Amino acid sequence: MKPVLYFVIPCYNEQEVLPVTAPMFKTALEGMISDGMLSPDSKIMFVNDGSRDKTWSIIEQLSSEHTCFEGISLSRNRGHQNALLGGLMYAKERADVTISIDCDGQDDINASREMVAKYLEGFDVVYGVRDSRESDTFFKRTTARGFYKLMKGMGAQTVYDHADYRLMSRRALEALSEFKEVNIFLRGMVPLVGFKSTSVYYNRTPRLAGKSHYPLKKMLSLAIDGITSLSTKPIRLVTGLGFFVTLVSFAGIIWSIVQYFLDQSVAGWSSTVAIVCFLGGIQLLSLGIIGEYVGKIYLETKNRPRYIISEETEKKD
Repeated sequence: MKPVLYFVIPCYNEQEVLPVTAPMFKTALEGMISDGMLSPDSKIMFVNDGSRDKTWSIIEQLSSEHTCFEGISLSRNRGHQNALLGGLMYAKERADVTISIDCDGQDDINASREMVAKYLEGFDVVYGVRDSRESDTFFKRTTARGFYKLMKGMGAQTVYDHADYRLMSRRALEALSEFKEVNIFLRGMVPLVGFKSTSVYYNRTPRLAGKSHYPLKKMLSLAIDGITSLSTKPIRLVTGLGFFVTLVSFAGIIWSIVQYFLDQSVAGWSSTVAIVCFLGGIQLLSLGIIGEYVGKIYLETKNRPRYIISEETEKKD
């Protein structure tokens, strides 16, 4: 029996790019169905993440015109990761396998065929990994590489140059559903699921239409969420830094006492201010890092829903 595949595609204010990329997704899906790789019941499912433009209207129109399209709409904007998770959990009950991909057309949809082939060989998770970052600006290329190196240094398990273009089997999704945290970072959570995995490589192209919804501010926020959700190493670094500063301070106290008894002490305003500023900065930085974790704990204890589905496109016979 051929597997049922659901493409899961988060959308936020994508009225410009959806009419361009939807036919591309449809062509790729129909090609795999006609080649006998997938069941004809396979779908392309868009997840509207509280868009403020005509995105949901376009999704409804696509669904009414073609049986391969479906859509769900969240009650409000919940962010890319929550929208993606909501789509995956919705598709989990209807599909044997899912492929998550952004709707901007930057990820090569043709790589999905190789992903499905890997699934048919027995892999539960297949990561879409970029061949290179030549199409990125120097700034984005440098910051992206720095991000992955930082994540590795912090002890978080991620796949280098992989975003959220991936295939997951139903049993992998079932395992992912057991992760109950509110602050989610799927790029780091999926490797924790385990199961047999592999990667396929593709070239990423510029966005086909519209504007990117991931400016530097959101990229930094995603990096902070990723580190604090997957690693406690920053807390340990703060502890180590505190221990080091304590040793230096203790040595300074001994030095000042020795200087006093040798009658060589000189009141120094500059050195005093420098030491106070240094210690104050270290303390504020440490409190900020600890506060970030306390804030995460606060949100987790509330146990609020990560997403709420408010609408679905009409089911067709």
